[in-house]
Amino acid sequence: MKNYTFYIFLVLTLSLVSCKKEEAPKPKVIYQETSKAKNEVPEDTTLIEIADLPINMEGTNFLIFPIGTVSSDKKGIKSSYDSNTGYTVSNYGEYQITGYLQNLKFQEIGQDTIYSLTDKNVLIETATYLKNIADKTKKQIMVFTLADLDTNKDNKVNNNDIKSLYLSDVSGKNFTKVSTDFQELIDWNVIDSRNRLYFRAIEDTNKNGAFDKEDKLHYYFVNLLDKEWKATEINPLP
Repeated sequence: MKNYTFYIFLVLTLSLVSCKKEEAPKPKVIYQETSKAKNEVPEDTTLIEIADLPINMEGTNFLIFPIGTVSSDKKGIKSSYDSNTGYTVSNYGEYQITGYLQNLKFQEIGQDTIYSLTDKNVLIETATYLKNIADKTKKQIMVFTLADLDTNKDNKVNNNDIKSLYLSDVSGKNFTKVSTDFQELIDWNVIDSRNRLYFRAIEDTNKNGAFDKEDKLHYYFVNLLDKEWKATEINPLP
């Protein structure tokens, strides 16, 4: 009886250890040949690309179509973003589009042409219109948080990869990356009085594939009124 009890205990212990191993977070970066990641992602033919109905940000002259994918099986259509509505790939809040989007498409009001934000393989999580900056300076800008590289080498560009920061005009033109490759975006905000966007990012300085307390934080700002956007690093710490 004792041997049987010990056997049960051993099996349960091994099962718990196995579960813990399976639940361990995967690294966000695998450095072997990572520079080639964006060229190695195969197309997933099981997904169906669809567009949500267009959005017009207040005060702008453009329609924005969120583009995402849904999967199809015998049970019907399923969206990875909205489990309640299979054909919905995005959500629109106050001047912000959220979702897991492969692209955004733009159409100037009164024109027939519809064009893409980018031809890159990306996953857009947020697209934010800077309404206050537009009201103050008349310059209409959008900010994007997205993944643009398969940094963890799983043959997908998804929310398990490093998040980056991009800007564009509200027309979708001048789509520009302002964060640094392989630095994970933490957060960003806009100081209207300075016409600046500030953001933080973390660098995997010990190259262990994860972002932790051993790594280095970077602080940047972008002058939104510059003709060409670029990030300037600053050090607010002593």
